[in-house]
Amino acid sequence: MPEAEELCLTVLARTPEHPLALYMLGTMGLGFDDEKALRYFARAVRAEPRNPFYHLSLGEAYLKVSEFSPAIRHIEYALAIKPDLVEALCSLGDAYNAFDKAEMALPLFEKALKLAPDHSSARMGLSHALSGLGRMDEAAVHLKNAIERRISLPAAYNALVHTRKYREEPPELAAILAELRDPDHGSESAAALHHAAGKVLNDIGRYKEAMEHFKKANQATGHKFDLENYRRWVDAMIETFTPELMASMAAYGNSSEVPVFVVGMPRSGTTLTEQICASHPDVHGAGELSKLRRIAMGYWPRQPLRREHRRIDSDNTDDLARALAEEHLAYLRERAPDAVRIVDKMPHNFELIGLIFLLFPNARIIHCRRDAIDNCISCFVLQFSKAHSYSADLQTLGLYYREYDRLMRHWQRVFPGRIFENCYETLIENQEEQSRRLMDYLGLLWDDACLRFFERDSSVNTYSRWQVRQPIYKSSVRRWKNYGSEIQPLIDSLGDLAEL
Repeated sequence: MPEAEELCLTVLARTPEHPLALYMLGTMGLGFDDEKALRYFARAVRAEPRNPFYHLSLGEAYLKVSEFSPAIRHIEYALAIKPDLVEALCSLGDAYNAFDKAEMALPLFEKALKLAPDHSSARMGLSHALSGLGRMDEAAVHLKNAIERRISLPAAYNALVHTRKYREEPPELAAILAELRDPDHGSESAAALHHAAGKVLNDIGRYKEAMEHFKKANQATGHKFDLENYRRWVDAMIETFTPELMASMAAYGNSSEVPVFVVGMPRSGTTLTEQICASHPDVHGAGELSKLRRIAMGYWPRQPLRREHRRIDSDNTDDLARALAEEHLAYLRERAPDAVRIVDKMPHNFELIGLIFLLFPNARIIHCRRDAIDNCISCFVLQFSKAHSYSADLQTLGLYYREYDRLMRHWQRVFPGRIFENCYETLIENQEEQSRRLMDYLGLLWDDACLRFFERDSSVNTYSRWQVRQPIYKSSVRRWKNYGSEIQPLIDSLGDLAEL
């Protein structure tokens, strides 16, 4: 890669706007430096504006950073130039899925499948859109078709087992276990298959076997997490965002009350909380948005690990905070121009609460908390991306949870009474009472629709999409007791946070 980059830069030294060199540099930046990739793709588009592949790549790069409007615009332009470009149809479908418009994604994936029946992105994208809309049976049909055709087989099995809850052993389990004996499956495929086997075994009550598969799945990913680096980062956030600093900047940013941020550990009830809030006619649930993280990177070229990044220059912060808040508010308004409240439920925004209140001093923040052991187990058993590598090992997961808890306790000290603590177990025990408290906190009159959140027909794009289509149930409370000594490393690392 470094040699390829050097060759492209040599070309640009001779021909500064060489479109192919710019395009290749953009491709090399994806996943490593998405902002740089965006800049190179944009230059490639300017240099050769009728090239559909350049527009497609620029649109996909915008999609990676949750800039949905420009993503859709450029992918649509690629399709205007080349209407049968299957990759563009799939990418536009992905964009609509992410933009909470799965119903608009369906015809795009259907057209892509007609053009290329064995295209994995088309088939998986279609099933994702259907399941996001709650049409689980239809999604399962497409996933079974993919399995028969051996298209994205491990991912298809993993998606299939999440379309329902099993009461007895299904034929899929034997098929998944047979696939695991195939040595040709790489580590990523093996991880997906182990997760799928674990999900089925867990559903039917064979917990020890399930946990063995979950452990093998996480080992197969090879994900490692630098806990010491993260501890230093939490130290830096605590050192930076002091009560004195935030008090001195209380009038900065934008006074809008529209933004609502649902935060917490993944699997702590954030999707359920968003669905309850978004069932209110004045509230729009925007899903998990990575925009705020991008704004944070605008504040700090690198996350504030080093001492020189820990100081905020108050002389320049007022104007910058105001500008970034205006930009973010416009971004939210694109999704729901008339909503009184718009909910961003990116769980890991718990790391950015200081920035949220700097941008939006009147924002509402709902912090979802759940029994620590249950919460961590629910993370461990899902196939998360590398961004959640802390969840691949039980001991590391428990220690990470302690850092999350330490940071949240800091935010509560800095912003006393400002953050609504939404306990998952309290919500499960008394749905209406806790839901009414949520609406009071949002400054909204009560609406009985909030009790029927499972009837919403909007798209849900998280692992909880099956659960939030059901009325509230209590089987997830104290779930960890099913696993016995298998989870002792987690309990030990949680220490006093583990309520036994």
